[in-house]
Order: sequence, then C-alpha cells, then structure tokens
Amino acid sequence: MREMHPGYEVTLIGDGSLGDHSCPPDDTSYATVLAGAELFCDLRLVCDLPSQVPAGLLRAAGGRRIIMHGMHSASDWLCFAVWENGALVRSLSISPVAGIGENIGEPYDFELPYWAGEHPVEPVFCEEPYPLAFHPLDLGEQALRAFFGFVLEGRPDPDDIDPFDVPLHGFHVADPTGREQAERDDLMERILQSMQPPRRHRMMPDGTVRQLDDGEI
Repeated sequence: MREMHPGYEVTLIGDGSLGDHSCPPDDTSYATVLAGAELFCDLRLVCDLPSQVPAGLLRAAGGRRIIMHGMHSASDWLCFAVWENGALVRSLSISPVAGIGENIGEPYDFELPYWAGEHPVEPVFCEEPYPLAFHPLDLGEQALRAFFGFVLEGRPDPDDIDPFDVPLHGFHVADPTGREQAERDDLMERILQSMQPPRRHRMMPDGTVRQLDDGEI
C-alpha cells in the first residue's frame, strides 16, 4: 500500500469483502493479494482519462499487466484500461454527458455487441433518446466479468465469482499535506457553482413527463 501511495499515512482499519468495498470512500483503500494478482480498490487509482495515469503506478507494477476499472452510477460514467508491460493497449472513458472521452486500442470481444448497437437503451420517463448507443454501466458490468470474473449489478452467471466471498484488507490512506482534501473541496465548490436550479416534473395522463414552469404547482 505504501508503494502505491508513497509518503502517505497508512493505517490498517479492518477487513471487508470485495462486494462491500469495491468503491471505498475518500482516503480509504481496500486490497488483497491473490494467486498471481494484486487487487486494489481505491478511488485515487482510477482516472477519468486512463492514459493519464501517474507514471508511478506503472512503475509499481514492475511490467506486470495492469487493469483499471471504474464506474459512477450517478453520471453513468465508465472507464477501463489495460496495460501490458507498461504499454497502454486499450482505454475507454465514456459517459452520456461527456461522450467518449477516450477510446484507444482495439475493442475486446465483450465490447463488440455494444458498439454494434445490440444493447440500446430504452427511454424511461423521458422522450429524448439516450445519447449513446448503449448504457456505459451495462458495458461496465461485462468488463468486470471479462477482466475479473464477477459482476456487481445484474444476474450473475453460474461461473461468476461471488464478490462477497473475496476478503479484502482495509486501510486509511491519507495525504499528510492536506493537498488532496483541498483539491476535493475546490472541486465540490466548482460543481455547486455550476449547478442549475432544481427542476420539477409531472407525469401526464398519457404517460409522458412534462417539466413544470416556475410557480406552477
């Protein structure tokens, strides 16, 4: 853990499971060593654009294969990437708002049906079509299965690993300089300033949803 976060304060906080701690909170990391692999669950190890991963992370891998995977359900964002011997061979970052932020390398076989339009998103409470040919989180679950052998949402296959059966060690991993927390606070402030006023909607008799005007009840 200290090799992944040099100079940080690292404290053991207890054990948990992959199913419970695949997305730990800030300043928290869960990890385990498996046969032929090391698994880290830490928000700081996932980049919006995977190609911009810090060089230190690649050096820590020592030429081994690296797989990055991240999803955010509130924004329908997905990223995953694979490095072989320190070289990036596949990277994808996609969301309905930002579109395709990064698409490097040849798609894997499990991706192809999604890019071919075989998994369209059906509109729900909205007349506007989904801006992408597929839902990023659906592809993200398939990526989890292909890379790691388990899924977090949806029906598992008979051969899938149960993530709740995979034990992890938990750590509090903090930046002693306070820089990370200051950057998080600044980002949150900028997000709040950019937010528009809340909108209200009403279900109409024909099943459509209409946005209410100001002052309308």
